[in-house]
Amino acid sequence: MGLERKVAIVTGGAGGIGMATIRALAQEGANVVISDVNWEGAKKLEESLVSEGGKALAVQTDIANLSQVKELARKTLSTFGRIDILVNNAGISPKHQGKKRNLWEMGVEEWERVIDVDLNGYFYCCHEIVPHMILNGWGRIVNISSQAARSGGQVAGSHYTAAKAGVIGLTKSLAGELGKYGITVNAVTPGRIDTPIIRDVPPEVNAEFARRTPLGRLGTPEDVAGAILFLISDAAGFITGATIDVNGGLGMY
Repeated sequence: MGLERKVAIVTGGAGGIGMATIRALAQEGANVVISDVNWEGAKKLEESLVSEGGKALAVQTDIANLSQVKELARKTLSTFGRIDILVNNAGISPKHQGKKRNLWEMGVEEWERVIDVDLNGYFYCCHEIVPHMILNGWGRIVNISSQAARSGGQVAGSHYTAAKAGVIGLTKSLAGELGKYGITVNAVTPGRIDTPIIRDVPPEVNAEFARRTPLGRLGTPEDVAGAILFLISDAAGFITGATIDVNGGLGMY
């Protein structure tokens, strides 16, 4: 894949899709940076990868905090000397007793927190990391959106749906700006993926999603990681500004 010694940052890298992506990148020879608010999980993954012979760095980061994102970039550069790949994956989707709140029922603080993490955080990461990719003359950015951005969100709240729709717009805009620098920017829109973020609803909800999915199951973190790795690879060198659905056929747009 041509990823040997490339330096990759994955936000939300300590679990779910992020962890699967970190492990896939490490298997391809990339030096990986595990960015997550979950310090214990990020450090445990770092230690596991290093014990397997990989090169990894855990950095505790709340991507909604610009100063912490700046520190993420600084620590990555001081450890590995460059940044080649950014996977914006961290996200939150609050539920209340297993259900979303309608827009008029949610607090302003909840709305602002979701937008801060799920959209502003992606901007902060790109803002701080893109200049280093421009200096390299090469880069790969993959932004994780959601099927909710296309369908309107049956389970996710309006804040999450709006943020993830914004991620698709951000992806297209940034792809147009960065093409001349040899940097591609693409988005992945997962459907119902079996990660902790979907387990805060009654089990029958996820069972119904699996029943309605043409492939007959929920997705796995590895399903999404495979799409991310493709977009990072040389095989996708002429793809930018695209949005790739990984939903088992549940949404065909």
